[in-house]
This record gives sequence, C-alpha cells and structure tokens, in this order.
Amino acid sequence: MKQIILGTAGHIDHGKTSLIKAVTGTDTDRLKEEKERGITIELGFASLDLPNGQHVGIVDVPGHEKFVKNMVAGATGIDIVVMVIAADEGVMPQTREHMEICTLLGIKHGFVALTKIDMVDEEWLELAMEDVRDFTAGTFLENTPIVPVSAVKEKGLQEFSRILETICNQVPERSLSSLFRLPVDRVFTMKGFGTVITGSLISGRVQVGDTVMIYPSMVTSRVRGIQVHNQGVNMAEAGQRTAINFQGLEKAAIKRGEMLALPGTLKPSFMVDLQLQYLASNKKPIKNRTRVRFHTGTSEILGNLVLLDREELPPGEKAAVQLRLDEPVCLVKDDRFVIRSYSPVRTIGGGQVLNPIPPKHKRFKADVVQGLQSIAERSMEELIDYYIDQTGHAGAAFSDLVLMTNITEKSLEQQLQALLSRKTVLLVDRDSRIYMHTNSFQQLRQDLTGHLERYHKTNPLKAGMPKEELKTKLPPNLSPKLFNLLMNQMLKDDDISVVEDTVHLASHTVALGADQEDIRDKIIKTYKESGLQPPYFKELGKQLTADPSRARDVLNLLVKEGRLVKVKEDLYFDAEAVTRLKQRLVEFLTVNGEISTPQFKEMTAASRKYVIPLIEYFDAQNITIRIGDVRKLRKGR
Repeated sequence: MKQIILGTAGHIDHGKTSLIKAVTGTDTDRLKEEKERGITIELGFASLDLPNGQHVGIVDVPGHEKFVKNMVAGATGIDIVVMVIAADEGVMPQTREHMEICTLLGIKHGFVALTKIDMVDEEWLELAMEDVRDFTAGTFLENTPIVPVSAVKEKGLQEFSRILETICNQVPERSLSSLFRLPVDRVFTMKGFGTVITGSLISGRVQVGDTVMIYPSMVTSRVRGIQVHNQGVNMAEAGQRTAINFQGLEKAAIKRGEMLALPGTLKPSFMVDLQLQYLASNKKPIKNRTRVRFHTGTSEILGNLVLLDREELPPGEKAAVQLRLDEPVCLVKDDRFVIRSYSPVRTIGGGQVLNPIPPKHKRFKADVVQGLQSIAERSMEELIDYYIDQTGHAGAAFSDLVLMTNITEKSLEQQLQALLSRKTVLLVDRDSRIYMHTNSFQQLRQDLTGHLERYHKTNPLKAGMPKEELKTKLPPNLSPKLFNLLMNQMLKDDDISVVEDTVHLASHTVALGADQEDIRDKIIKTYKESGLQPPYFKELGKQLTADPSRARDVLNLLVKEGRLVKVKEDLYFDAEAVTRLKQRLVEFLTVNGEISTPQFKEMTAASRKYVIPLIEYFDAQNITIRIGDVRKLRKGR
C-alpha cells in the first residue's frame, strides 16, 4: 500500500481543524492557546484509514497569516492537499496565498472541501461553488472535485472519504531514493521516552538502532524507537508521518527546521542555486540582493537573493538565481522552496533547487547562467557531466553528486561508469570517490607545462624545478593524490621527466649561451689549476666580472655534470683532483689501517682550511669513519 500524506490549506476559521476532527475523531489543536482562541497556531497531526484499507497521514496547518511559515513547514512532504473554503465567506486572502504556496511547492493532487454548508442556503451554496470554480481555474485544482461538507451536521463526510480514496489511487508511487531525510517539524520530551521529534519522512528509510545526524548542527544520536501513526515499528519509510525518540539527546540539541539524515550524507551550504518563479500577483519587480525569507522543508532562513543575469525580475517571470543565506541549509536537487518578503511578510515566489552546494557565482557570466537554465533540459548523464565540470580541479565527491542529482546510489554509479568508460571523467581518488572532469585535468596539465616552460626560460642552466616548488605553483587545495596522478600521467605520456626530486619538460636540455661558455671555461680552468687549494667561490665570482646568479648557475651545472665536487658551502674542488686524492687515501688506509689529521694534511699538501673539509667530505661519502682522533676505512670498502 502506498504511503500517503494529506495536508489541509485555507483561510483562518474556515473549518480545517473541525473537518479533520469530524473525519478522524482527532482534535489536532493540542495547545491551550489554540483551544482558548479557537485558531490553529501550530501544526496538528491525525491519521485516517479509508474503506479500501489505505492509511493516510494528515497534517493540519494554521490558516492565520501570522502563522503562514508554520503552514509552509506542514506542507512539506504532502501528497494531497484539501483546500478548505467556507461556504459562508468564500475565497479569502489566505486561501489565495495557500494556493500559491501549494503550487510553488509542486503539489499536484488535491480537491476542495466547501465547509460550513449548514450556515448557508441552497442558492448561496451554488454561488459559493461557482466562486470556487473561478478560483481554481488555471490551477492544479482546476476540475477537481468540490465536496460540500458540514462538520457540525456531519454532512458530506462519506463523500469526502470516497473522493480522498479516489485521489489516493491517482497519486503515483514516490520516486525511490537511498537518501534518508526527515525535516523536523516538532520536538518535545515524553516521560519514559526522552526527546522525541516528528516529521514527514520525505525520502529513504530509517530503522531502530540507526545512528542519525541532525543537520546542519551535525549532532549525532542513535534511534531508540520509531512510531508511525501512533504504532511502534522497527522501520519507517518515505511518505509516512514519523515520530522518533533518541538515546541521550537533549531537547535543546534539535529544533524545527533541522533535517535528520544518516551521517555524512548531507552537506551544509550557505549558498544554493534556484529556479525562481516570481509570482504574477506581485505588484513590482524584485531587485538584485533583495532581503528575503527562504522557506524549505520545515525551516525559515534569511538571505539575499542574487539575480545572476539582470538587475530586477518582473512579476510573473522565472530566473536562475543564487540565494546567499545567513545560516547553512542542507538540500537536494529538485527540493521545493517558498520565498517570502522580509517586511511586510508575504509570499512572493518559489520553485526548485538547481544545485544545493554551488560555488559562489559572479554575476553576468553567460556560461554560468546558461548552464543553470539548461539543467532541466539535460539528460541525467549530461547533468552529471555538467556538475563535475563545474567543480573544476577540486572534483566532485560521490556523496556530493547524490545531492546534486537526487537519484539512487545505484543509478548514479551506472551513470558514472558510462562517463568513465568514455573517459569524460576521471576517478582521481578511489578512497574518497572523487571524480574530476577531463577538461579540468587537461587544464592542470597545461598549467603545469606552462610553469615548467617559464622556469626553464628563467633558469636555462638548471636541470629542472624542484618537485615541491612545482606543486606550490598549482592550486593550493590540490590534493596530493591528484598531484601524483597528474605527474604519473605526464610521465607516462613522455611530457615530463623526473630525476630524484627535480622535474623538467622532456624536451628541455641545458644549453649555455656564449657568455656562459666563457664563464664555464674560466671556472674549470681555475679549479683545475688550483688542485686541492681552490678559492672559495665568492672570491672567484669577483674575478669573473659576470652576473653572480648566472655564474652560480654555471657552477651548479658543472657540479651536476660531475666536473666539480661540492665539499661544503661555497667550497668546490676539481672532481679529478678529489678522485686522485681518494685513491691515495684508500691505498694508505689499506696498508696502514688508519690515518691521523696531520698525516692527511701531509698527503694533501694543503692548508688546514682545506684539510678538515676534505676529510669530513670523505666521512660523509662513507669512504672513511672517524674513531677518536684517527680515520679508518669503512667496512665493505
């Protein structure tokens, strides 16, 4: 049997609560103030079993204009609306606003209950019926049944149930979703149970024992018990009015407007992209950055409406907009919303969520506006391709794509596999399941190539750029896994080469200019002639009459080529001289077993400022080992 939720709508004092009580036997006004004032302030709940066995959960909403935000909260998740209109008063202001709200929330099924027929005569009743037909013309309630009823005289109640049963049969099964979501519309404590929340379960399912998270506060708790229509159950699913009590959760930790879901499945965002329908009933255009009240689920959040392609939106028109909120919200693509003006408060528009977790958009960017406007026209595969492309080098996590597409995880996996097969997207992190568009990956390749080209041009004598330095040139939030994937792919394609921790373009070769050739020759000649008593390079640099940095580049190149040996900072030796000294040292130690510093000084015929750095260099090269005041050959030599 389908899970159906019926919601009431209509002007204050038109008999919504009395009708529900007459049909179900339940008085949904539970507050003392409601009973004293005779008006509904908070949401009320009841249930009804129809003759065919269909069970219907009922949400009774306030009709007073001051409590429209409560009405919007109650309308979330309903399948059928009964628009309640009193026969003695007819269509009133809140009747019209409630109709607009139901339309904006995407409700497609319903009928009209014409109440208080005991207070009018037949002629007046016929006029009221005609008034209702005119009112519903052009709306989703056009040509739907109008059921005259009297809660006081109990007239028309059977017909009400019969019509409701017929419409229940017309309501399609809810679309499958693996994402459990329950907007909280009521929080209270019950003796022996602890904290209890209620809401209309809009997608997925929840079971006793599940750990759930409260969004956006990110508090977690374990489900202790579940009730559906006042009956204890082990599991609740989409379309059911559900009450859940938790272990060890304080009432203050949760409030109306928050959302229950499984941990890690929703993502709070201060921005949301929307398809906004600005109502034709508005008297003037809405301007960019207008302060508004954003109603979605059971929440009301203040924010600024950013018009992306214009300065103002005329009444009756649609536009793709971005809403920037004062508090974070957790939404899914295609969620419905209502926008009300900041002051005076009235409903001015609503529509559907296009992207629940968008980046901050710049205004008047044609590609952004066109992309958002075309979302509804794209196939699911095209939509996923678009969303991943929009995330750039950051990539899109699988969990984010669930929110962006609002399809089951199995369907999403199939769509992603098709894109992977065509190499439209890449899986850049298997553990976190992050996908990146090949457009963004190719852009990173171009950026990396560009950085290396500029580095080689500036440093022609350097073999390449240090790997860590190269990484800092790329976007700062680039993950290590993506950087390694990028490097490995470019290595595989022979675009770059990596030697130790130095990266260079495969096409790069070190080439000296004419002036650098002269510097090179002078450096080689100086070190070859000076043998084991060379000048420190800073002294030599003064004699070269060349740019110090260019001379240093040539020096480093000679070290890399093996023509010179760096013994310590600023002290270099001719490589052949060092090799000959090493041979003599090894021969001496092979025969004598050890050598003292004075003996080594005698061997080199050099001053002490060279002797100590040289013997320490051989220690560092694992030729010798110092034991006390002497050196010996290292084992294995």
